[in-house]
Amino acid sequence: MSVLRNLEQRLSGLVEGTFGRVFRTEVGPVEISRRLTREMDQNVKVSLSRSYAPNEYVIWLSPEDRGRYEGVEDAVADELAGHLLEHARAERLTLVSRPVIEFGVDPALGLGEFGIETRVVKLDEVEVEEPPRPAPPAEPRAAVVPAPARAVFEAEGTRFTIPPAGALIGRSSSCDVVLTNADVSRQHAQIAFDEADGWIVEDLGSTNGVIVNGGRVEGSLRLSNGDQIKLGPVTGRFEAR
Repeated sequence: MSVLRNLEQRLSGLVEGTFGRVFRTEVGPVEISRRLTREMDQNVKVSLSRSYAPNEYVIWLSPEDRGRYEGVEDAVADELAGHLLEHARAERLTLVSRPVIEFGVDPALGLGEFGIETRVVKLDEVEVEEPPRPAPPAEPRAAVVPAPARAVFEAEGTRFTIPPAGALIGRSSSCDVVLTNADVSRQHAQIAFDEADGWIVEDLGSTNGVIVNGGRVEGSLRLSNGDQIKLGPVTGRFEAR
């Protein structure tokens, strides 16, 4: 919360007296910052190796609130953009550019009311780094492992179906397998099918690690039917079909 308090103190010097006077209500920089970070988290787009967050935001204000930003809107937007950038770095989210924040007017809003619109990065417009592929061997390659129909990961009393394309596991609502324990990272691990190795689990840089059958996973590890996978304090069971 100290980051938000520092943000509020910096913003208070940009407007008349305090940020609260801009809105004349209980809406302040802490509430706006929380709404911005929540919108960022809820609009994350996940690719094979990265999680892309929106980099453009519009804060919609009432006509009266909007008029009070004359002369300070650029400085306020810059402070809020810096806060979003810090949040993205802390959550390991990818931004294609520094967050851009604009102010807009919505006549339907009353004094002190505001809304936030995000412009989500389209993955097909982003150059995604593909993982390096080994050079083809001189001798014919061994037959690849046939892709299965699906796998199942059971944790916290729920059975999650995992397709061959894989599933992202974590606390974030953008994950395919959402776990509720607070000690699970937002994007903790990924289970996917590899043609050469079969089903594998990969630690995505989690805080509390991934452990399979008592052994900590460094990078990625091949899975077998019945393996016990521990994500921080949460233990689950993997079943290959």
